[in-house]
Amino acid sequence: MSNYYKYNFVSPEPVYAIVKEELKSYFDTGAVDDLLFPTYLDKCLRKLGRTTYPIVPTALFIEDFEARLPDNFYAVREAWLCTAINGYPYQSANSFYSQAASSTTIQVSPVIVSGNPCQDGSCHQENCPTCMPDLIQAVYKTNNTTAVTYRKEYLLKPGNISAKKNCEVEYTNNWEFYKESPALHNFTPSSSSYDSFDIRDNKFVTNFRNGIVHMLFYCTEYDNTGNQMIPDNYRIREYVEAFIKFKVMETITNQTNDETFNQLQTKLVYYKQQSEEAFIMADIEIKKQDAWTKQRRIKNDLNRFNMYELPNRVSRTRRNN
Repeated sequence: MSNYYKYNFVSPEPVYAIVKEELKSYFDTGAVDDLLFPTYLDKCLRKLGRTTYPIVPTALFIEDFEARLPDNFYAVREAWLCTAINGYPYQSANSFYSQAASSTTIQVSPVIVSGNPCQDGSCHQENCPTCMPDLIQAVYKTNNTTAVTYRKEYLLKPGNISAKKNCEVEYTNNWEFYKESPALHNFTPSSSSYDSFDIRDNKFVTNFRNGIVHMLFYCTEYDNTGNQMIPDNYRIREYVEAFIKFKVMETITNQTNDETFNQLQTKLVYYKQQSEEAFIMADIEIKKQDAWTKQRRIKNDLNRFNMYELPNRVSRTRRNN
């Protein structure tokens, strides 16, 4: 099971508003604008690393050694090869309401004609046209079911499958056996190992022809106005704000305005210092361990030397991982 801390992600619009309000004299005169704010934000998130990107699970269905990656894909965190098993289906959490019945729907409310419900969905009154204004359609609720047919077996390794045409290194020492073995006929060569994968051309490439891969990946999320979402963390938001202010002052310094060069240079040095200090605090913040991580690492430290203990020693109880 994967263990990781999951941030809440929010829109960067409040950060943008703070920058434009605190430096409003430059924005009001038209010396600078917010056109490059998304670019500055992208630089901040890339500098802090993949911790600032959401982690999302997905299932990839491999066909002919490859599968298309999601549109918001940024990087792979984990990729697990899955095998099919016989499992019980589970009901989807989403419901679809309609006025047409099918085999997977249930009736929520019946057809009501002149205040009287129709049990079989049809009107039995003799003068039906007069009752049409009082007709209330039935409502049906649909819940789909999904069959659990796979489980995670082992972790795939990042390999360099697509680099075979650019090098002269052989696949493995047992290449002839690999090529002629009937048990391995579904695998493809040119990979670093038998269980490796590669990312190229927006595709997830494997060395097995068909299968299911459970992937945890870093993605890019955007709000309703197209701004990239940022973690709802105080130190990270402070760094984004300080970095954007520094870049705004850098833009003003490279332009002609009423302030002297010494004034602009002093402001630029000040905001650069603020940006670097905010980055250090944000970098420390994202490297902190939560309570569960501390517990796991304490257990790992206690069990580190268990393999070297004597089996007949009774002064210290052996612990298993």
